[in-house]
Amino acid sequence: MDLTGSSYADPILSCAESSRWEEAVLGTDLEAAWRAMNAAGAAVGDAVLLDRLEISERPLVRTLVLVGKGHNGGDALIALRRLFDRQPGLQALVVLAAGLESLKPLTRRALEQLNPNRDRRLEVVGWRGGDTERLTRRLESEPFDLCLDGLLGMQFKPPLRSAVRQMVDCVNSNPGIDLRGAVDLPSGLGDSSDAAPFRADFTYATGIAKAPVVDEANRRWVGRIRYLDIGFFFARKPASDIWMLKDAILDPHRRLRPPESDKRTYGHVFILTGSRPYPGALLMSVRAALRSGAGLVTAFAPESLAATFAPQAPEAMWVPWPETLAGSLALEGRHLLIARRDRCSSLVVGPGLGCEAETLQLVTEADAVVDRPIVVDADALQQGVVDALADRQERSSPIVATPHHGEFKRISGLDPSDQALRDFSRRTGIITCLKGPVTRISDGDRVFVSPFGGPVLARGGSGDLLAGILGTTLADCPGAPLEAACRGVVWHGRAADCLSRARGQVAVQTTEILDHLATALRCPDHGS
Repeated sequence: MDLTGSSYADPILSCAESSRWEEAVLGTDLEAAWRAMNAAGAAVGDAVLLDRLEISERPLVRTLVLVGKGHNGGDALIALRRLFDRQPGLQALVVLAAGLESLKPLTRRALEQLNPNRDRRLEVVGWRGGDTERLTRRLESEPFDLCLDGLLGMQFKPPLRSAVRQMVDCVNSNPGIDLRGAVDLPSGLGDSSDAAPFRADFTYATGIAKAPVVDEANRRWVGRIRYLDIGFFFARKPASDIWMLKDAILDPHRRLRPPESDKRTYGHVFILTGSRPYPGALLMSVRAALRSGAGLVTAFAPESLAATFAPQAPEAMWVPWPETLAGSLALEGRHLLIARRDRCSSLVVGPGLGCEAETLQLVTEADAVVDRPIVVDADALQQGVVDALADRQERSSPIVATPHHGEFKRISGLDPSDQALRDFSRRTGIITCLKGPVTRISDGDRVFVSPFGGPVLARGGSGDLLAGILGTTLADCPGAPLEAACRGVVWHGRAADCLSRARGQVAVQTTEILDHLATALRCPDHGS
């Protein structure tokens, strides 16, 4: 399947391109624009309530909404209306950057629809013409559960000026705001950006994900990304070099499995990794492959570990492997793989493997022996190993590499960037999953961005789980390795989101992500 032509991904466009596309979709039809505004605002409100669960289950009480004259302000006001509907005790302070007479018609309409909520202590004030000294003190120091930024949109040209500059500075310096959300993109970001935009914890990209939102240089202002699809690409999609992955890529796993299927239908994952000094990585990869739906899993484990690990993951077949003196997998065990190679659907190498020369040579020989889709992670991400795998001219099966930024620089010699990612993948023929706060996947042609996951993944072992999941998705979908890689990354990230919402970001263990793989499938994220 071509991911760009499916419901699995949407294009990421510059602000100028987004403006032209939105105009082509909505034209001058104010009612169509009003429907889009309502869809975007409602989606922002729903997403905010989900993301707040990572902090607290306590209902929202105090909310601050910053409103500019344009449609981002209207989106923010409709989001507030949604929050009023769902949080009965909510109090809100709405600060208008300009006077009522300056509001665009639809933004004014959105404000007027908040009137029925005035009994819930809605306070609307204007920055201009008001007591700016008092407002400054409030925005700098008053505590709020939530601040929504709806000041400026994609038409922004730097610098931030007058009232907006003051409002952004006040809110950015307020330590009493629990969650900061930007509607569409933080005020002050655009194709050209201000030096100090609104600082968001979450940016709710509505309708079209704009390129500044996924630019790594803007990460400190953007925070985490939520893409809220409201149907702008239902009929067709423009060309783009970079695409936003959506929750819909998990839909194949949400369908009933055929009743005539058996364990061989869903692939046989071989996991060749682990060592005596790093035993946990092997077990986590095995458990991840099992929990993500593999029909069969064979774990080739250091012989000193196999008997201990087998009761902890009895569904896998455990094959004891000869060890080096240091406890890594020895080359002499190669015959164990040769004897079983016809059963293999995919091969996972790297987690906890160690960096002994003999063991790294085993990786390249194992790939030649099996010639199946291979996931290369962690210790196997050495330049010599990757180059040897990529240089095998007779290889007919795909390679998926999963480096973090440091490992990417090690195997490519390049500083991480979208262009470097494309260049490396094009040169080597490797599908590369560049892990980070926002994971990017490329096959050398396009870059696909996964907005899922978050700081809960900033733990040892999260990459070992991803490797096991990717082993399963590759085994399940060997003819479409790019799709399989993107699906595994999204699933891993969505499970992490579900874990954070259930337990928070701090007091959890990495392996608890596995407990939420099912939640990610059974509770689709309709926003993306």
